[in-house]
Amino acid sequence: MLALRPNCECCDRDLPPESDAARICSFECTFCAACADDRFAGRCPNCGGGLVQRPIRPAAALARFPAQTERVLKAHKACA
Repeated sequence: MLALRPNCECCDRDLPPESDAARICSFECTFCAACADDRFAGRCPNCGGGLVQRPIRPAAALARFPAQTERVLKAHKACA
């Protein structure tokens, strides 16, 4: 099950579970659309995989399977 991380790990923008601006790779590295497109050209800076739109978990499922609350922030060259 996807963790649904709460923020962009580059710019720390909030990415709530219902956000259509969240992008993830196959390892669930999470970025906002602006960082994914403008800074990383659609490629994850951690693994090199493609960044795609994160699916939205329906509200009813969020009650039983909540999104992750721990924020992840990493220092990437393009984030400086």
